[in-house]
Amino acid sequence: MPTAYIGIGSNLGSREDNCTAAIKHLIDSGIKVLKLSSRIETEPWGLRDQPNFINMAIMIQTGLTPEDLLKLLKKIEIELGRAPGLRWGPRIIDLDILLYDDLVFETPDLKIPHPGTSDRYFVLRPLAEIAPDTIHPVLKKSIRALLDSL
Repeated sequence: MPTAYIGIGSNLGSREDNCTAAIKHLIDSGIKVLKLSSRIETEPWGLRDQPNFINMAIMIQTGLTPEDLLKLLKKIEIELGRAPGLRWGPRIIDLDILLYDDLVFETPDLKIPHPGTSDRYFVLRPLAEIAPDTIHPVLKKSIRALLDSL
């Protein structure tokens, strides 16, 4: 069964509860959660004038294809109250597929690895906690090495 890494972020409402609720929704949907990072508070990226985020990463096993996993993540975001808004703007919950096995995949709606995986502290820091030796399938560097290079 494929292993994937999901980035979770929230900067509206009860940020930690939002992250916990997202994980519960994943489990209730049949996703097996193998590892959870700690939660870190980070400044916003992209659009700076907004509240700080709580970010974390989880390692999962799933029988879903990348496209079906993305559909599930978007469904969970909506169920938790995420509404369309500004790109990189405030959000109740944000769920991103960071890595999916060693797959390199691109459609108009989905890019794996996630384009922000290699250069964003709020992604690499929690991901390095649960998958330090995992190799980025495009850059051929470990997650720890990518974090160390920031």
